[in-house]
Amino acid sequence: MYGYYGYGFDPTFILIIIGLVISLWASWFVKHNFNKYDQYDSRRGTTGAEAARYILDQAGLQSIQINRVSGNLTDNYNPGDKTLNLSDSTYGSTSVAAIGVAAHECGHAIQDQKSYAPMRLRAALVPAVNLGSQASIPLIFVGMILGMNHTLITVGIWLFALVVLFQVVTLPVEFNASGRAIKILSSGDLLESDEVPMVKKVLGAAALTYVAAAISTALQLLRLILIFGNNRD
Repeated sequence: MYGYYGYGFDPTFILIIIGLVISLWASWFVKHNFNKYDQYDSRRGTTGAEAARYILDQAGLQSIQINRVSGNLTDNYNPGDKTLNLSDSTYGSTSVAAIGVAAHECGHAIQDQKSYAPMRLRAALVPAVNLGSQASIPLIFVGMILGMNHTLITVGIWLFALVVLFQVVTLPVEFNASGRAIKILSSGDLLESDEVPMVKKVLGAAALTYVAAAISTALQLLRLILIFGNNRD
């Protein structure tokens, strides 16, 4: 029943290694690009917070509060309380990179305003994904302990698949927010035209982290399917 897995050799572990390498590379790449273009102060001297306020006001989102949060690249838009949260590395910085990140988060606020469908779908998936992320692996382990109970294992795998689905749905949300940011910054109100390509590189690198996360999680799902598919009687 266990095949080669019963002898301690699991060739599917290479999928985990591949996913880890991809994720580490993507993380390094986004930090490398942010740090590189964080050295370029925008010639207009606008801070990330000021840029965000301008973009939100222009979009008719004056009610959205901008907060400063601790950390580096911990920027986010919270659709629950309608707040834009900018990290220490973005809030008061006048760098091209910081303005790009702030504009990206504003893109999420505008998506929320316009009821962007993928964003709504992602929000709807959150409860199920939270359940999947917390219960999938424990269910699979319990199924193994109970003599390879395929019902529990299958339910666990389906719950894990919800995590993959969530990350796939996240991709258009992030790419669209970056597209909105670049379009806004290309208007010339906040950046000079030769500074916009720098923002594209920063946001392009950031988008790769979401692609890497989706690939890594999908590889983990594939590994589970291969292991327990091979272990069926």
